[in-house]
Amino acid sequence: MTQPHTAVPTRGTHQYLALVIGAVYTLVGVAGFFVTGFDGFTEHNHDQTLLGFAINPLHNIVHILIGVAGLALWRSDSRARTYGWLLAIGYGAAFVYGLFVVDNPDANILNINWADNWLHIASVIAGLAIALWPRRRADDARGTTRR
Repeated sequence: MTQPHTAVPTRGTHQYLALVIGAVYTLVGVAGFFVTGFDGFTEHNHDQTLLGFAINPLHNIVHILIGVAGLALWRSDSRARTYGWLLAIGYGAAFVYGLFVVDNPDANILNINWADNWLHIASVIAGLAIALWPRRRADDARGTTRR
């Protein structure tokens, strides 16, 4: 008697990219609190940095939220792509915001510096890679090929 074939879901590269980015942002957000503590929630202080990136408690929370979203959404193709769009749109907006506030302590509630702005562009590119990663054909996902 043969066992019924159960399809093992295969994950795409874009899904693993979403997982890795989610894990990194979560870790960076948690590590950030070791630098900033929990007071000065929206403080603009470029002396508070983690690996050259300016942070404050609010910035740490944003990193944790972005990270947890990646950890929650990576498992399925469509959810990983949604995460990619969240990264692309969210960090695109953060980049534009950062251009205006990087040297304005009164408006810079996330304590963004130029290193952050460059990272935001990299996150936009990573988000687009996740969202637009080529889809596999159904036959390829099952391990067969069309001739």
